[in-house]
Amino acid sequence: MKKNISEVINISNDIYDNGLVSGKAGNISARFKGENGDVIAITPTLKSLSQLNEEDIVLVDLDGNILTKGKPSSEVNMHLEIYKKRSDVNGIVHTHSPYATGFAHSSKRIKRFEGFGDVETPFLAEIEYEKPGSYELAKNASEGLGDEDVLILKKHGVVCVGENLKEAELLAIFVEETAKTQFVTHMLNSVEDII
Repeated sequence: MKKNISEVINISNDIYDNGLVSGKAGNISARFKGENGDVIAITPTLKSLSQLNEEDIVLVDLDGNILTKGKPSSEVNMHLEIYKKRSDVNGIVHTHSPYATGFAHSSKRIKRFEGFGDVETPFLAEIEYEKPGSYELAKNASEGLGDEDVLILKKHGVVCVGENLKEAELLAIFVEETAKTQFVTHMLNSVEDII
């Protein structure tokens, strides 16, 4: 269990250091097997991902029962609903990365680039805005994600999932780089070449 908690802390630091979250935004979780079934290690509410220690990580079961001290992220239900629907997912990263979140606040969509696996749909999946922390967001996010590994939350941020937490983190970094590339492309295409 200590290994799982350490991984959550290390990846939280990475996500903050890579600029995918700022302030006290964002949350991540990892699923692992406990003595009595699946246990979710999730970051706490109202604390920066850059300043976490072992005591801050909250353990919950799939029903949302808190197994340790502390208060889990306000998005805990979104994480739990995704885990319940996706047995293949063992890591979830929810960021407010600037470029991808910029797309989430605009009418533009993020195109699927190579690196997202087989390109079967032209754009990343997205759902309409729901209040952060709400049951509606948890339900719609878990349904909107479907079999995808990335979901854009309109006017909110990004959710990435993986078979483990490291895979989810790498995907979150790739999504942000993709959004950055597409933003630069949009800007260059909108400026008349005067040379």
